[in-house]
Amino acid sequence: MSNTSPYSSLDQWSNVVADAVSAAAPGVVAIQTRHARASGFAWRPGWIVSSEEGLPEDEEAEVTLPGGATLAAKVAGRDPTTDVLLLRCEGSEAQPVAFDATPLRVGEMVVAVGAREGLPVVAGGLVSLAGPAWRSLRGGEIDARIELDLRLRLGSEGGLVLNARGRPVGMAVFGPRRSVLLIPGGTVERVATQLMAHGRMPRGYLGLSLQPVRVDACGVGAMVMGVAARGPGEAAGIRQGDIIVALDGQPIRSVALLLRRLGPASVGTVLAFSLRRAGEALDVQLTVGERPSD
Repeated sequence: MSNTSPYSSLDQWSNVVADAVSAAAPGVVAIQTRHARASGFAWRPGWIVSSEEGLPEDEEAEVTLPGGATLAAKVAGRDPTTDVLLLRCEGSEAQPVAFDATPLRVGEMVVAVGAREGLPVVAGGLVSLAGPAWRSLRGGEIDARIELDLRLRLGSEGGLVLNARGRPVGMAVFGPRRSVLLIPGGTVERVATQLMAHGRMPRGYLGLSLQPVRVDACGVGAMVMGVAARGPGEAAGIRQGDIIVALDGQPIRSVALLLRRLGPASVGTVLAFSLRRAGEALDVQLTVGERPSD
């Protein structure tokens, strides 16, 4: 008969979790702006990643490092479509993160580590959904659909998520109805690298203002309400009043789905549009441009 107490096993598991948090905490920081507070983590020396939705509007912030020291930081770039924000923080010695690329499984235990006033703030839970790559409602390409069953405190959004081995796997953010989503490490790396280099993520641009319109009993098209001067649409010969009925041979299901195809990889690609112009069928080729800066 084993003399091992169930409390001994619980104590061992608890120590493993506490050790994992202690190892990750030196890389997690608290971030305060005039309008919001969130958590973040050191991505590169002098660069910090956080949640774009958690820190809207302001371009300057105060970062509280582990132990309580504070530094000024400035927003270097935002990508609302993937919820990634990059801050430049000179003098930060927080420990940069190294992501584990091992896919998460449904039911796997995870720990979210945020920060408040120089101290770690922790929440534990499970992976409640693990799906393939997906596109957010704003058109961002995210490497995996991961939903977490845990209670994320206000101010902890933008912190690290650790897997059952205690390794960082991504960033914790709020989803619809305060659900908690994971932005995988691969997505963070890809987007933060672009933000560091360019200050924004490139997005595809048609140079067209579109509105959904019914084209027959069960079909939907996209009516061109405006054509930007010197834009890709004008270069392709598209005119105001044209109705786009198909893209690359596939019927248009909605304007939103059409626009969601205009991610970073779409810039420079050629799209085949089937149009109706004054009742006549017409095919045009459009080279996707890069959306101008706002």
